[in-house]
Amino acid sequence: MSTALKLDHPLDTSVVAAKAVTRAADLLDVSGRDLAAIIGVSEASLSRMKRGDASFRLSGKPYELALLFVRLYRALDAIMGGDDAASRHWLRAENLALGGQPLARIRSIDGLTHVLAYLDARRAPV
Repeated sequence: MSTALKLDHPLDTSVVAAKAVTRAADLLDVSGRDLAAIIGVSEASLSRMKRGDASFRLSGKPYELALLFVRLYRALDAIMGGDDAASRHWLRAENLALGGQPLARIRSIDGLTHVLAYLDARRAPV
């Protein structure tokens, strides 16, 4: 007997990712302007995404960047023990290892992947 959940319709990964990235940004107190820059969409598109507007679908590179941002939130959450205030502070504090504020660094794809690699290294020291 299968215990798998059967749905009448498949989950829309675009909707799930949009909700997850919006929630992560809210918990980290990342502004709409910053989030739009991080995931590579316009502020107007981000607003439509937050409203759940059916005309906006998170796909392609913005979808992948949104998933990376959610991964960043999850890594910070694990390192900080679920303390969102500490995560918000870390995101805005100067970090010599990263060469600046993590929030400023993650506005580029290279910076986002660099910060994620840094956090991954902090989570699993050898």
